[in-house]
Amino acid sequence: MQLTSMYQEIILDHYRDPHGRGLREPYGGESHQVNPTCGDEVTLRVQLDDDVVRDVSYEGMGCSISQASQSILHDLVVGQPLPRAREIAADFLTLMQSKGEPAVAESLEDSLEDAVAFVGVGRYPARIKCALLGWMAFRDASEQAAVAQGGTG
Repeated sequence: MQLTSMYQEIILDHYRDPHGRGLREPYGGESHQVNPTCGDEVTLRVQLDDDVVRDVSYEGMGCSISQASQSILHDLVVGQPLPRAREIAADFLTLMQSKGEPAVAESLEDSLEDAVAFVGVGRYPARIKCALLGWMAFRDASEQAAVAQGGTG
């Protein structure tokens, strides 16, 4: 199986069977994000427990890229200490800014796991916003949750 084909299959698998979908309580922070270019939107909640991401739940609508990206985000950050979850989010942003460079995806594979499937999205600026939608919501909601539990965000 070619790498591009495998990446497309990962994205479609997460789109068809999303992980973390459905807003849950309790939560410490919530963010609603909209991509005005295409109409994709997400409401995402983050629950922290002693600076560890205990849950990420979301509800939204949009293309397979935005929805699959949120599912993979859930898989990557739940259970991680917040500083590590933020590093993962920064690595995903680096991947999106790489303009589809395979070497960047390879260097981030350990950190991003299935999320490297989005490397090709970096070649399409209009699609980058789709892939980043949930990650931007995570950034905002996790900052709110950190402040709510007495941290600095």
